[in-house]
Amino acid sequence: MGRFSIPMMGFMLLCCLAALTEAKYLKYKDPKQPLGARIKDLMKKMTLAEKIGQMVQIERSVATPDVMKTYFIGSVLSGGGSVPAPKASAEAWVNMVNELQKGSLSTRLGIPMIYGIDAVHGHNNVYNATIFPHNVGLGVTRDPQLIKRIGDATALEVRATGIPYVFAPCIAVCRDPRWGRCYESYSEDPKIVQQMTEIIPGLQGEIPVKSRKGVPFVAGKQKVAACAKHFVGDGGTTKGIDENNTVIGLNGLLSIHMPAYYNSISKGVATVMISYSSWNGKRMHENRDLVTDFLKNKLKFKGFVISDWQGIDRITSPPHANYSYSVEAGVGAGIDMIMVPYNFTEFIDDLTDQVKRKIIPMSRIDDAVKRILRVKFVMGLFENPVADFSLVNQLGSKEHRELAREAVRKTLVLLKNGKSAYKPLLPLPKKTAKILVAGSHADNLGYQCGGWTITWQGLGGNDLTSGTTILNAVKNTVDPSTQVVYSENPDAEFIKSNKFSFAIVVVGDPTYAEMYGDSNNLTIPEPGPSTINNVCAAVECVVVVISGRPVIIQPYLAKIDALVAAWLPGTEGQGIADLLFGDYGFTGKLARTWLKTLDQLPMNVGDPHYDPLFPFGFGLTTKSTKN
Repeated sequence: MGRFSIPMMGFMLLCCLAALTEAKYLKYKDPKQPLGARIKDLMKKMTLAEKIGQMVQIERSVATPDVMKTYFIGSVLSGGGSVPAPKASAEAWVNMVNELQKGSLSTRLGIPMIYGIDAVHGHNNVYNATIFPHNVGLGVTRDPQLIKRIGDATALEVRATGIPYVFAPCIAVCRDPRWGRCYESYSEDPKIVQQMTEIIPGLQGEIPVKSRKGVPFVAGKQKVAACAKHFVGDGGTTKGIDENNTVIGLNGLLSIHMPAYYNSISKGVATVMISYSSWNGKRMHENRDLVTDFLKNKLKFKGFVISDWQGIDRITSPPHANYSYSVEAGVGAGIDMIMVPYNFTEFIDDLTDQVKRKIIPMSRIDDAVKRILRVKFVMGLFENPVADFSLVNQLGSKEHRELAREAVRKTLVLLKNGKSAYKPLLPLPKKTAKILVAGSHADNLGYQCGGWTITWQGLGGNDLTSGTTILNAVKNTVDPSTQVVYSENPDAEFIKSNKFSFAIVVVGDPTYAEMYGDSNNLTIPEPGPSTINNVCAAVECVVVVISGRPVIIQPYLAKIDALVAAWLPGTEGQGIADLLFGDYGFTGKLARTWLKTLDQLPMNVGDPHYDPLFPFGFGLTTKSTKN
């Protein structure tokens, strides 16, 4: 017996070791396994609490490693302006994201969370990031390859801060410039918006040739998951009122507001965000016909559907009035991840209760979780859940700023050049005695960046981030012997007594975002009109309009010698001086109709009552004087 026991013990030891190895091998953690097998393996190991946790996205201000672990939270976001610290470095962002990720990885199954942020014109919440022109300007370029390069640069800057997911692009088709989000839209023309979906392969990487339609794709650690938003019809609301009702037949919805979603899905977009707006009186956040039957079933979208910020709360009016109904309607409609963002325990409790009472079927929860896990697996989040500092030098890099400057040059539209066609004012001479630069927006980096910059609503002034104001761009460009005089709002006497060769007047909108930007007048606020009148009555002037949409300019047009629509150009104001002084020529063509008067609205190209001040596609050109 004694001689037999040693080999027997050895055999048993081997069996134990084999069992331990078996226990350690987890199919879902094996990147060599097919995607479907990994999802299936993980799903069968998950409890209801773990599944519901995956469906929750919370704001970073309420997220802690302990919260992530206790509630199995699937995602965290930064709302507009929500940062680890004022002027936080890329390293500070990486450390914050990783700290929360550690909480997720310490759970029983170690499912990594996905961190999301708005990066709608570059990495816009982050100090020192490159701020690109807003979409309203980018549509002017009609240059999908430029847009793709901007996506590529944005992905690198977002990854520099440890973040793998962006709520971009906005593929709304703005049909009424009174809408406060019109600057987030590339054009009133769905064909241009479709072209601009080329930003998605820029952000996510080029989809593999044999990829199945609708399957999300993210090409590794230098790319981010994108989000096509806001599904669907957000740019078509009555009178442009934000979050309001889009009254249009199915054919109109499919031909105007839906086309860019076809392109986004065929390019492998990872997520789709639902719109606050309604379609013919029904809130999109509860529209099962469009979210489940059309987007998921008909278009074969396989990524996950995410709500907007407190989007399900707003199914009822007032918001949050009947929260259990909102949970039932929103999740039942087919929304997979809910941007809660604060009261997450209430959402978790309500959803858990509704599943247990069979109000929401388990199959709906499983659909949501499969989709979320699919995106996480495709991104490589299970293999690389923790960010490092290897990309921090990408934030605001010289190369990206040069790209943004190029984008600014291509987004400007020259609307008027000289009082007669035979006497153009532009390009301006670099060498002259004295130039006046005037206007509220000439030396204001915040104004030229607009909303969704550092904070949600944007900021005025020059202390928000780094960049070049238009005044500094002019000073950088002119001959050293040329005197540049800046006066924000000069009176007629000052102008007359100074003998200026010409003036550059930069005026426009204050910063705004979403409903705070809804406008019933579209006028340039004072002192803009006074500055135009005072300066242009006394000296030859070029007026540069900084705005998120066409504004009422007709009353001043006769006084103005040259007029430039510069939209919201971002941090690289040097791109404006590049064109004013002829280093490059103007090439931009309007991607939006420029109205004469407010009572014409809504008015879009092709309408029977079309009578614009400047039509869609209009834009004067100039030649570069460089050569």
